Amino acid sequence: MEIQERQPVLTGLQPQEPSGPRRSHLAKRLLIGVVAGSVVLGGVLVLLPSTPRAAAPRPAAGPPGRANTAVTAGVPVAVADLVAVIGDREAHLRAHPRDGQAWAVLGNAYAEQARRTGMPAYYPKAEKALRASLRSRPEKNQAAMDGLTALANARGDFLAAKEWGETAVEQSPKRWTTYALLIDTYTGLGDYKAARRTLEKLQELHKGPRVLARASRVYWNLGWREDAAATISDAAAGAATPAERAAYLQQAGELAWERGDVKESLSYYKAALASDPDEHGSLAGQGRALAALGRMSEAMRSYQTALARQPAPRYALELGELYEKLGLTGAARVQYDLLRDRVRQDEAGGVDDELVLGLFEADHGDPQAAVRRLRAEWEAQPGIPVADALGWALHRAGDDKEALKFAKKAMDREHGGGVRSALYAYHRGQIERELDLVGPARRHLAEALQINPHFSPLFAPSAQEALTAMGEPSEEGPPDPSEETEEPAAPERATTPALRRPA
Repeated sequence: MEIQERQPVLTGLQPQEPSGPRRSHLAKRLLIGVVAGSVVLGGVLVLLPSTPRAAAPRPAAGPPGRANTAVTAGVPVAVADLVAVIGDREAHLRAHPRDGQAWAVLGNAYAEQARRTGMPAYYPKAEKALRASLRSRPEKNQAAMDGLTALANARGDFLAAKEWGETAVEQSPKRWTTYALLIDTYTGLGDYKAARRTLEKLQELHKGPRVLARASRVYWNLGWREDAAATISDAAAGAATPAERAAYLQQAGELAWERGDVKESLSYYKAALASDPDEHGSLAGQGRALAALGRMSEAMRSYQTALARQPAPRYALELGELYEKLGLTGAARVQYDLLRDRVRQDEAGGVDDELVLGLFEADHGDPQAAVRRLRAEWEAQPGIPVADALGWALHRAGDDKEALKFAKKAMDREHGGGVRSALYAYHRGQIERELDLVGPARRHLAEALQINPHFSPLFAPSAQEALTAMGEPSEEGPPDPSEETEEPAAPERATTPALRRPA
């Protein structure tokens, strides 16, 4: 049976509307509910048979057992194995509805199912199951707390993830899996120093492919591109399952793409799909690389397949822009309508799509609406991608002076950690060009094309056209006035010792 056709076995786990995508006080509210214990499992067990508490037998060998082990460790799981472990745990919970461990496994599996299949309705189901686990086992329930941290990360609610993850670390400081999740959390919040500090702690506690994959992301954000590439290759080589290997190969493909190594990125994406055909991110990545190589028909088919299997807003935006590049404006509008519809579905599942929606509105919709959305996102979660997107939205809305402040923030080594992004450089260069800062504009537009000459089917050609229009650089001029522009304020961060490069 296809996973999209699967109906919930447990009546009490029907998806429910969340209070909204922002859950900054979620952890505190749930912990109070756990301690109070006034509502037994919050209605999740309604209509389930009442039975005495029993020890949870582990899932049977084979797919359920493999998936249980992987889900518990936070490792990518094959879709077929997810279906197996979900069915196994649902059946177990009908007989043992107060088994907190089983609820935690089920909640984590639901969250992974939502991530792998792009079905946001499973996120509320995951939250209900994880709440049930905490109410059944309110003390030292690290599996449930890790699950809630991962769930909040997947939804893009990094404030809630921070609350859950830091609470889990306080209770069990030697549990390595929580530190891996917190690296993603701190990166989402733009706290790169905390991410580096957390990686150091993680490396003290554990070794293995999952740690290497997190380390690769941190190294990339520090600007250590070769180290990042080598580390993710090591992670893929050490992966225990095809699904895990595919996830790391996809990450390797993303890094190669960001470096401008189009053919290498395509090789990684193909290898990921050979390892796990359900790695939909690699289908979209393959489309991106094929378009850069001029293989447009293949690129469109790859994107269309990715969207049919997982209609992510980012994929719809990329395919829409590819259609625009090819002059297919009607087809582009269809993708943009799909993007809006998908964002609404994600919002119902508690997912924060403000970043991709803001970029879409800035370039293809209402720039003023983009500014409002992204300014609110910056106030809540001041990450580097948000700074870049907000700066670009301000530019598109006509406020280039403020736009430059955020564009600088996105490329600032102290706060951004050394990220080299062609898109960020392009955005900054175009803002500077509008402000008649010709030298800096030329430098950043050239940098964008140097990093990745194919970074966007629409904007890479625009960067080249702008450079041509500006002509050759003149003799040495006055200092760059953009360097004196005041940067937007961001929360104060604790100082962190420098992370050592890998040997």
